[in-house]
Amino acid sequence: MGRVFFNTRKNIHKINADYTALASDSGKTFMLSATAGTVAFTLLPAANLVEGWFCKFVVDENTPSNAITIGAGSTIIDFVMKDAGGNASNSSAGTQKTNIIVGATATKGDYINIFCDGTSYYGEVMSAIDDAITTS
Repeated sequence: MGRVFFNTRKNIHKINADYTALASDSGKTFMLSATAGTVAFTLLPAANLVEGWFCKFVVDENTPSNAITIGAGSTIIDFVMKDAGGNASNSSAGTQKTNIIVGATATKGDYINIFCDGTSYYGEVMSAIDDAITTS
C-alpha cells in the first residue's frame, strides 16, 4: 500500500484591513494586526448565521497600533473572558454583545475563539493583559 498523507495544517488568514466573514471562512485562524489603521472584522450577519461555523482570532502584533473590532452587527455574541488580571470583567455575563474590541494594549498571542449555533455566537477570550480586550 502507498503512503497516505493528510493535510493537518491550520488554514491561516492574515488580517490588517477591514474584512467581512464568509460562510467558507469556517475553521480559519485569523491573525490580527492593525499596522495600517483601525480594523473592522464583520462576522456573518444574524440572518445568515450557519450552525457549526467557527473561527479563531490571534493577535499577531504586540501592542496593536490601532483598535481591532470584531462585530456581529447586532447583539448576538455571548462569551467568557479571562485576562491577566484574573477576572472575567469583560465577559458578556448573560447580556449579549455586538462587538469584541482588541485594544492597543493587547499582546501577541492573545486569542478569541468563536462558534455559532445558528442563532447566536459564543466564544472564549484569553488575554495576557488586564482589560486589553473589551466589548461594546
